[in-house]
Amino acid sequence: MHKVHCMNVIAKVGTDELGDGYQIVDDIEGADAIMVRSAKLHDTTFPASLLAIGRAGAGVNNIPLDRCADEGIVVFNTPGANANSVKETVIAALLMASRDYVGGIEWVRENSDDPEVGKAAEKAKKQFSGNEIAGKTLGVIGLGAIGAMVANAARSLGMKVLGYDPYLSIKAAWSLDRHVKHVTNLDDVLAASDFITIHVPATPKTKGMIGRDEIAKMKDGVTFLNFSRDSLVDEQAMAEALDDGHVAKYVTDFANSVSANMKNAIVLPHLGASTDEAEDRCAIMAARELKDYIENGNIVNSVNFGECDLGPITADARVAVIHKNVPNMIGHITSVLSGAGVNIENMTNKSTGERAYTLIEITGEVDPEVADQIAAIDDVVRVRIIRAAK
Repeated sequence: MHKVHCMNVIAKVGTDELGDGYQIVDDIEGADAIMVRSAKLHDTTFPASLLAIGRAGAGVNNIPLDRCADEGIVVFNTPGANANSVKETVIAALLMASRDYVGGIEWVRENSDDPEVGKAAEKAKKQFSGNEIAGKTLGVIGLGAIGAMVANAARSLGMKVLGYDPYLSIKAAWSLDRHVKHVTNLDDVLAASDFITIHVPATPKTKGMIGRDEIAKMKDGVTFLNFSRDSLVDEQAMAEALDDGHVAKYVTDFANSVSANMKNAIVLPHLGASTDEAEDRCAIMAARELKDYIENGNIVNSVNFGECDLGPITADARVAVIHKNVPNMIGHITSVLSGAGVNIENMTNKSTGERAYTLIEITGEVDPEVADQIAAIDDVVRVRIIRAAK
């Protein structure tokens, strides 16, 4: 029985997806896998039994990725599972920023006791008027699952769209509306856009990527939307640009002591992916990734190891080895298997920086000592023998 510990409340459809052979446990000790949403794991001590962590969402800044890799723990996320929910929130944010719906709603609430509120509203509504987004230019920074969907939705609303992504994948390129203009220079997007939305992961390289210099390059009266992570934007510089009017609106999904006190900011309490549908999709996807790794050794959508996918086990067993990316490691592993008299049917290997993962499908009886022999090889972190289900 495989044990799974949930660090947050995970949608039942996700835990149900695990099926027979899995038990949800209250204690992390002895767990084979963790399912998590927003709980911070940087100070968590992981048991030696832990094989994998499934993040029901895209962002993984709450998980110590390098430490997990060093301990032989594969971390999965669920890219694209919440993309539609975030896209819809971004479109709502575009409309809220261009038309003062928030101010109008607050005015009605403040004047709700007035029996003549309807007549008064006709006089008051001028102060909440705004502009249409059709015909305006939207700059999209990052054209992954969410960015591409936002770009396409904006096109369908009549906007001109500029997309910036130096790492644009073929899959993402094919998913884009043909009228989305791919721009290779970020400065060009900043200078030409009436609205700018950012959709890139939070990493050390992207921290503060929208700083004072980038804000200065934006056109006067620009609206900036941030539904990725607050760390991507120098919010002190943004606050100053809002104060002097260079930036007309800042819409962010991340409330903090700076953003919550900004002039002309619309600050949401991290609602981008907060829909029942997104939570269900993320939970189901995370459960499937964990099952595939535990039962087949396959790694798909990991953020600390490369992709290795041999499909379902078709031979007698698989040998899954997490190791450092050093010369002749595969030779050492296959030598042990050869010496044990087993036949290699299929194999895949993927290195990511200093770490690597090798998955080997074999036929023949596998003595438990084989795993011990492979584990004794220098720079091997973790070894599993995964036997085919009977």
